[in-house]
Amino acid sequence: MAYSRMSMNAGFGGKARLALLLFPIAGAVALSGCASKDEDLDLAAYVDTIEPADVLYNQALANLNAGRLDEAAKKFDAVDRQHPYSEFARKSLVMGAFANYRAGKYDEAVAMTKRYVSLYPTQPEAAYAYYITGLSYYRQIPDVTREQTMTRRSIAAFNEVVERYPDSEYVEDSKAKIRFGRDQLAGKEMQIGRYYLERKEYIAAIKRFRGVVEQYSNTRHVEEALARLTEAYYALGLTSEAQTAAAVLGQNYPDSQWYKDSYKLLQGGGLEPRENSGSWLSKAASAITGGKDGA
Repeated sequence: MAYSRMSMNAGFGGKARLALLLFPIAGAVALSGCASKDEDLDLAAYVDTIEPADVLYNQALANLNAGRLDEAAKKFDAVDRQHPYSEFARKSLVMGAFANYRAGKYDEAVAMTKRYVSLYPTQPEAAYAYYITGLSYYRQIPDVTREQTMTRRSIAAFNEVVERYPDSEYVEDSKAKIRFGRDQLAGKEMQIGRYYLERKEYIAAIKRFRGVVEQYSNTRHVEEALARLTEAYYALGLTSEAQTAAAVLGQNYPDSQWYKDSYKLLQGGGLEPRENSGSWLSKAASAITGGKDGA
């Protein structure tokens, strides 16, 4: 009897331990079943929220036309997310960029245009994507006293339009904005050059003014840059370079007040404008003459 009770107790204990071991597994299976049902419900709900691409796209256009730019951008983004790599998704990328640009969300606009040109570089809207990129940077160009990163980025994007898509309808406006951007960069160099000139740091000033003459020969700042070079070279006693700067200035802007001031400065030292053909200024003269009205 004792053995029998021991056997029963042992058997009961084994079953109890087995039950305890099996309970977590059973629980996990039950929970797994619940999770699976939940996931099925979530998937079903997600499928129900997906709208046809054309419906979403037209809704986005309607919002855009009504001036609801944020809502339009969200709808265009929904097309891209729900129907990736479709024709509507491709168009939605560039239209969403436009909506964000119009809303002043320039970072979002640039992110979308960059994605577009990386995915669809040969598609018809690629020129427009680069154009929107340029516009987004262009609208952020600061005044000339501040750092000009946005100006450089804007010029780079508009150059892509001009060079990659020469027959595009956006080329002429891109060229105009490139001219503005280059004029802005030249103006920044002039500001720094004047700063050095006022402090009699003539070598540093000459470097800036020379950069304007050589790199931005078709901007309105060249005229002043040549006069400032005359002044800086004269102050250093480099009279041949001062005379050449004034001569190049007179050749290109004979009626300029800057030329009159430079001529007067040289006359005060018994000198006149005279070109030294071996000077870098003489070599730069042809670019100035031929580039005043260029892009």
